[in-house]
Amino acid sequence: MKRGRKRVLVTGGAGFLGSHLCDRLLADGAEVLCVDNFFTGDKENIRHLADHPRFEVMRHDITFPLYVEVDEIYNMACPASPVHYQYNPVQTVKTSVHGAINMLGLAKRTGARILQASTSEVYGDPTIHPQPEEYRGNVNPVGPRSCYDEGKRCAETLFFDYHRQNRVNIRVARIFNTYGPRMHPNDGRVVSNFIVQALKGEPITLYGEGTQTRSFCYVDDLIEGLMRLMAAPDEVTGPINIGNPHEITVRDLAEHVLRLTGARSPLVQKPLPADDPLQRCPDIGKARRLLGWQPTVPLEEGLRRTIGYFAGVLGVPLARPADLAA
Repeated sequence: MKRGRKRVLVTGGAGFLGSHLCDRLLADGAEVLCVDNFFTGDKENIRHLADHPRFEVMRHDITFPLYVEVDEIYNMACPASPVHYQYNPVQTVKTSVHGAINMLGLAKRTGARILQASTSEVYGDPTIHPQPEEYRGNVNPVGPRSCYDEGKRCAETLFFDYHRQNRVNIRVARIFNTYGPRMHPNDGRVVSNFIVQALKGEPITLYGEGTQTRSFCYVDDLIEGLMRLMAAPDEVTGPINIGNPHEITVRDLAEHVLRLTGARSPLVQKPLPADDPLQRCPDIGKARRLLGWQPTVPLEEGLRRTIGYFAGVLGVPLARPADLAA
């Protein structure tokens, strides 16, 4: 395409990650077309952009073809939390697979560079720790999480086949646990669960003993990683892990949230869900070497910002507001 200003399509652009990506792209001078079917996306996430002269929003489901002219495509569309992707697992698979086919077809036609938001879930319940990109995973193809895990794995296959067969200019990012403002309060993810429960004075729910580990990347760091991958030389196709290599147990995360909110919520245990990974931590050696990227926002600072956001959404006064200055 020939145009003075880069035009970027963000599918799932009204979602948690997609809306932050739209903000950053606009700040960098791009024209942004946000496409979302608003199944999990929220108009509130992009309301502040409604009058921006370089921002356009389109209600569309990417399981159907899209005919637009763009220079870059960030394919972010797909429910990403178990609560949402298990609600309609067939549609989740369709979004990953049919959506990838449609967006890759668009990239092939327009010559656009395209980035796939893949996931650490392609590693399943890993037997190698931390997880390098060469690890092929330990995924249950028939379990309750497989609609998301296998859908994303198939999308990666499609990306590399379109690259090999049709020379589509691709990027694949494997995103690890990410948190920050605009997370859905009822998405069932551990950070939002703990913060909402603490702010409401409800018991904090631990699944299992709380000894399973996760690595939490603040949303601003994640978006920086995606944009660096998109801007990398053409031979840097990925997959590349984008996440925080600092590992923490779920129980320790709960203790952090309790301290930062000043809540007195008790910890209660429930059975561990099927196929829930016991360890999840990225090897980000490739991201450091090829993108010059690593996360910079400490967990405590990111949690403060996220707690402040949820307190505003819930209309809950903070017990210790001095701790939560952004």
